[in-house]
Amino acid sequence: MNDSFLKDAFVYLLAAGVLVPLFHRARIGAVVGFIAVGALVGPHGLGRLADTLPLVRFVTISSPERAAPFGELGIVFLLFLLGLEFSTARLWALRREVFGVGCLQVVFCGVPLALGAVLVGYPPAVALVLGSALALSSTAVVSQLLIDQHRALAPLGQLVIAVLLFQDLMVVPILLAAELLTGNAPDVLTLAALALVKAVGAVALILVAGRFVLAPLVAAAASTRSRDLIMAITLVVVVGSAAVTHRAGLSSALGAFLAGMLLSETAYRHQIEVDLEPFKGLLIGVFFVTVGMSVDFAVVLPRLGWVLGGVACILAVKIVFTYAAGRLMKVAPPAAAEAAVLLAQTGEFALVVLALLTASGALPRADAGVLIAMVGLSLAATPFLARLGRRLGRTLDARLNDNLAAPAQSNVEGHVVIGGFGRVGRMVAAALEEEGVAYVALDNDPRRVAEARVEGLPVYFGDAGRAEMLERLGAERATVFVVTLDAPNAAERMAGAVRQHWPDAAIIARAKDTEHAHRLSALGVVGVIPEAQEASLQLAARLLTQLGLPDEVVAARTERARARIETALGGARSQSGQGI
Repeated sequence: MNDSFLKDAFVYLLAAGVLVPLFHRARIGAVVGFIAVGALVGPHGLGRLADTLPLVRFVTISSPERAAPFGELGIVFLLFLLGLEFSTARLWALRREVFGVGCLQVVFCGVPLALGAVLVGYPPAVALVLGSALALSSTAVVSQLLIDQHRALAPLGQLVIAVLLFQDLMVVPILLAAELLTGNAPDVLTLAALALVKAVGAVALILVAGRFVLAPLVAAAASTRSRDLIMAITLVVVVGSAAVTHRAGLSSALGAFLAGMLLSETAYRHQIEVDLEPFKGLLIGVFFVTVGMSVDFAVVLPRLGWVLGGVACILAVKIVFTYAAGRLMKVAPPAAAEAAVLLAQTGEFALVVLALLTASGALPRADAGVLIAMVGLSLAATPFLARLGRRLGRTLDARLNDNLAAPAQSNVEGHVVIGGFGRVGRMVAAALEEEGVAYVALDNDPRRVAEARVEGLPVYFGDAGRAEMLERLGAERATVFVVTLDAPNAAERMAGAVRQHWPDAAIIARAKDTEHAHRLSALGVVGVIPEAQEASLQLAARLLTQLGLPDEVVAARTERARARIETALGGARSQSGQGI
């Protein structure tokens, strides 16, 4: 290990530990921070002064190429961790989004971008490759944003990830087209067929090996109770899968995603997530630092107008046509709009294509410098695009669901307010209807609310955890509040809002488990029904009946067990203080 490597590592860690947190504190984002640091300490930034000011060498990175593999490894780990959140069944359920929205997005965005390149003066073949590469988005940046926002498994997150997966599949034909431009591919059909066979074989190998080799291997390692052995096997699986798909011409990130998806079906996924999480952020940071170091200010500054104009055009084209692709596949307008803005940046794969075209002479070096700057600037803009997209999605959601919102003030009295209108909420509402008891319900799922409104049910769109929404439903005149929300946090927010603003109101709540039941009881909820325990009581009662015990004995034992649960929950209420 030489001194140059240690110095580069020190500069990077200094940037990651000092400069990037400053960007984060300023709400600019870590991605922007890493790219800016890379541009500052790279060979085209302060590195230009190293010959005249020797001390500058100690605060610059002298070999960007040496850091690049570590950055790529960070992307591999990111996609592996994302794959751990998915499963084969979930991915199959997204096939319409992957091959529908994803395919249309690449075509709809690639064609106008290619036409724009032709208008600028590039040959049609080069323009087609450039347009296709620029149509792809950044898997690393977008996936990290979704994970940070805990939205990777939300409907929007699944839609965006589906599009990104199809984009990863498009790496093969784009690289093939770039290879053809170098003049090293004599037989187009043979090369295309070979690439297809290699790609399909690589994916099949990972899936089959994961099914029949990976799970038993991880289970054997876990039986030793050695975290080091489990981690070693995990690293072999991640890097090996990435290498297989990379060797086949596919994205290495795709191989890592597939490996994570296969491990997600084992019992060890959570331990793997915890062990890998600390390394992911730093390695991804290395990648963004290398992106920043690739920006040559001597080339970019004289053409700064072209760079800014090009970035604006790329973002506009991708937002418009990605939205069109989503709407054509019947994605809801709010989700289509937010996904379009979130996917508007160009991706890291464009840097690979630009390097290939420059090396072959198909793209002038000065033009490549401008395009690299465009890619870097669009990546840096992603955090701002994410905020804009979320705001746009909420605005469209509010407008489209305005007719589903609760009235300005409800005049109903003596009614029941139901928070959540899913499976449990519907059953509660049906029981109330049979007894002729008035009710109104709130739910934050527009589709669910729209379906209920078609049936003529008094269900409105809104957040049941907000006191102002409950007030519009006549909360002060309600007899009982029923909390049936799926998410524990949402249920607790509703219970807390009711208890704070209407302290004398009766609240009945559905709890997911005992721990959730205790938290609701601590908020002052008198009637807590632990879903898991109630199901267990019913199951035990059915078992005792099947074994031949008299019905009265079974009923008595069930009631005694239920009373013990209620007594325990009552103790939690008394300890927390019922005057909440």
